[in-house]
Amino acid sequence: MKFLTWPVPALLAWSSSWLLFKGLQTVGLTETIALVVAAFWGGFLSKLVNTPMRKALIVLGFPLSMVASSTTLSVPPIGWLLLLGLIVLVYPRKAWRDAPLFPTPKKALRELPQHIQLPAGARILDAGSGMGDGLLALRNAFPRADLHGIEMSWPLRIMSAMRCSFANIRQGDIWLADWRSFDLVYLFQRPESMPRAVEKAEAELRRGAWLVSLEFEARDLIPSAILYSRDSRPVWMYQVPFNRRG
Repeated sequence: MKFLTWPVPALLAWSSSWLLFKGLQTVGLTETIALVVAAFWGGFLSKLVNTPMRKALIVLGFPLSMVASSTTLSVPPIGWLLLLGLIVLVYPRKAWRDAPLFPTPKKALRELPQHIQLPAGARILDAGSGMGDGLLALRNAFPRADLHGIEMSWPLRIMSAMRCSFANIRQGDIWLADWRSFDLVYLFQRPESMPRAVEKAEAELRRGAWLVSLEFEARDLIPSAILYSRDSRPVWMYQVPFNRRG
């Protein structure tokens, strides 16, 4: 199955669930039956995505919007417009092809030094640093490293800078940034981003440098090492020059 670019599947699922819900009421079905059918429809459309987190967002999106628009928690149309504006501000359209806003667990990278030995002062980049959780996890693993972050969203960049005063964080596009000076680049992106990350890493990272990805593997590469965080999510490690499959 060819998966649609995120967040298109979510928008399709949520909007079609609402249309189905209203349509079933128009033909005479009760609100309860219409709600159940529309919710199941959203669950069926979760097949449009290929990660558990995105499936959960699609499944829960319509029921949560029903709660938010109920008489007990009435949201006027201007409220939805303001919420949409806030989402676009925090998560710019240019970043839709990269990761959604999911933080790195605090202890997910703690065992990295068992596989990757870096000297004091090694330069590490969190590519897409979000609210700073990845940088906090990297500091937990490499407390003597020189940590850097790049984040597309300026509100998130400000928030992460407040949380991570130990790191140098700037606003920018991870794909336009120069990776050549870094000893390790860390990503928590999305499956569709990994081929582009591999291409950029091969072109820019020096021999011996590392590309590290939480949860999502580079399918064309043989990992140098894999570890599993406490929540069972894999951490994939690739050292330059990469070993390709086949």
